[in-house]
Amino acid sequence: MNLKDLYINFFISKGHKQIPSAPVVPENDPSVLFNTAGMQPLIPYLMGQTHPYGTRLTDYQKCVRTNDLDIIGDTYHHTFFEMLGNWSLGDYFKKEAITWSFEFLTSILKIPTNRLAVTVFGGNELIPYDQEAHDLWLGLGISEGHIAKTVEDNFWIAGETGPCGSDTEMFYFRSTDEIPEVFDPEDNRWVEIWNDVFMQYEKHEDGSITELPKKNVDTGMGVERAISVLEGVLDNYQSSIWLPTIRMIEKISNLPYEGNEKSMRIIADHLRTAVFILADPAGIKPSNTDQGYILRRLIRRAIRHAKNLNIDINSDWEQQIASLLMDQYENYYAELRENRNVVLEGLKNEKIKFNRTLEKGLREFEKITSQDIDGTTAFHLFDTYGFPIELTVELAKEKGKTVDVLGYKAKFKEHQELSRTASAGKFKGGLAGNGEIETKYHTATHLLNAALKVVVNKDVHQKGSNITSERMRFDFSCDHKLTDEELRQAEELVNKWINDGLDVTVKQMNKEEAIKTGAECMFIEKYPDVVTVYFIGDVSKELCGGPHVQNTSVLGHFKIIKEEASSAGVRRIKAILE
Repeated sequence: MNLKDLYINFFISKGHKQIPSAPVVPENDPSVLFNTAGMQPLIPYLMGQTHPYGTRLTDYQKCVRTNDLDIIGDTYHHTFFEMLGNWSLGDYFKKEAITWSFEFLTSILKIPTNRLAVTVFGGNELIPYDQEAHDLWLGLGISEGHIAKTVEDNFWIAGETGPCGSDTEMFYFRSTDEIPEVFDPEDNRWVEIWNDVFMQYEKHEDGSITELPKKNVDTGMGVERAISVLEGVLDNYQSSIWLPTIRMIEKISNLPYEGNEKSMRIIADHLRTAVFILADPAGIKPSNTDQGYILRRLIRRAIRHAKNLNIDINSDWEQQIASLLMDQYENYYAELRENRNVVLEGLKNEKIKFNRTLEKGLREFEKITSQDIDGTTAFHLFDTYGFPIELTVELAKEKGKTVDVLGYKAKFKEHQELSRTASAGKFKGGLAGNGEIETKYHTATHLLNAALKVVVNKDVHQKGSNITSERMRFDFSCDHKLTDEELRQAEELVNKWINDGLDVTVKQMNKEEAIKTGAECMFIEKYPDVVTVYFIGDVSKELCGGPHVQNTSVLGHFKIIKEEASSAGVRRIKAILE
């Protein structure tokens, strides 16, 4: 039986009502372009509104996240994915949620108990250690060594204030190695497969926390990851979910998956997402704004990678793949059956339009290659002719010319209305709180960003951050594992700037003016026309919402404790202030 069916039937047997999957385009939430998590459509009910289906709910939810398309092409990131969830709206709490999670994993999915491990909230100055969750897992048969206490990854809050609480995450040991007696959450052989969130508290603007009168449970299990784990594959695209699509792409291109993984993964991923967006009742069509812009970009990127595989673009290749995908999912999502022709027409029309502009763009390109291509020209090729920057770079290289990719990206970010808020939206911001220590860590991320530009290269850019009172986590673009020497130099440079006692100043300015000054920014489209720029001496200037310390001298001693891969082309540093 399909994992979705097993999950839904199990929770129906526990008194839950199945609710239909919400559309991928939110019906009453203009703050985001797509539903990005299983719980997102349920936010009003988690906040207290009465749900018509009652207090015990379960579903599988279509989700779309397009916050960083550059990551797609690795083994496990997807723009469209499915989340399994069960919810208690003021009904049951920790005992039932944990017991049923364990029962489903061990009795229904037949996972041996010794291959499971869990994390529980370790406690902080405001919220105590989750002894109850620990004791429940222990009583169910999870060994003491397989229960880890963490603070940073076991606390959930939607924003800076509001409902919050501890969570417990379940991990599966995906390796043929001997199973360790002691579970280390940082050991990559352990893969997270499920998360139970206990909305037990409310955080107020003054930083205080009180118990909620009505406590909720929110859980989530990613279908793609769970299937890969259960089938023992390290590449999601080799699981039963993706293999039929990959096999079809192999057949159409007459090329093997091995050696062509990235292009085949991108085609499979992007066309699946495009199919679901086109089939959505919102009636989204490819365009240059909002959801339509993302849809257009997905389809055109798939076409570009089909060209990489020497697929005849004028054939019906995309129709074949889309039809296969709709056959695979239509029993679960009726809109795929009802809007089948809409999907196929939408893909075909965008392909024809792109092919036409592609030919015009190639003629335009020939006119401008007497010199290197600046960022404005590169963006013009994209905006007018649909040229992906990769294509412009590739064609320029053939003629011995260079492309100002950074200039292109600046122009691209100025004009696009891509919704990185689709992945951020209500949940944006790397800060879990706004206390004194979090403020220090926030300033330290700016210094680390600046130091990496000096030590590694100037093209390093922030890709994300997460800050708690315990530590900072900083993701950045980089194509290699940092050497011990690079880490030492970055650490020393940050500490030098701290010891220099640099003043932190702030200035309001027009967004375009800020970009021209070279101010660093992560998601330019989320900022208003007038932005806030923080300057740290003359070493750092970044668009940011704050807060920051007034002088670096108060930060203490900066220490890097770990450097690791976050995703394809993105590294992660964890650091502390002593």
